[in-house]
Amino acid sequence: MPMRTECKNFESRTYPNGDTVRKCNIDLAPDAPWRCPENCPGYERRLADAAWTHGTLVVPPTPPEPPSLDDGSAAALLDEAEDILNGAGARIMAEVNQERIDAEARRRGWRRFFRRKRTS
Repeated sequence: MPMRTECKNFESRTYPNGDTVRKCNIDLAPDAPWRCPENCPGYERRLADAAWTHGTLVVPPTPPEPPSLDDGSAAALLDEAEDILNGAGARIMAEVNQERIDAEARRRGWRRFFRRKRTS
């Protein structure tokens, strides 16, 4: 079944360079941007004109399906790419947290150096 553009979980975004992203926001479409699962448990029809502001641009058509979509290798490749990105994100967050800890330790060290000596 093609991507259900009327589903409230479908999102399409076009960037200034012309690239378009078509995706399922709850990550239930392993063959996105080409297909949704037949009986998707996350499918909910989008409310019709419920105070939506519609833009003037038209979403480009869906790209042609790759031949590897039917045998599952496209989904496997996308899953592998997602795992790589998720792993990189975890490593980056660990590095940022370590830099914050190190910076706080350096600040505490300077405070100790410049604090007033107590005389009692």
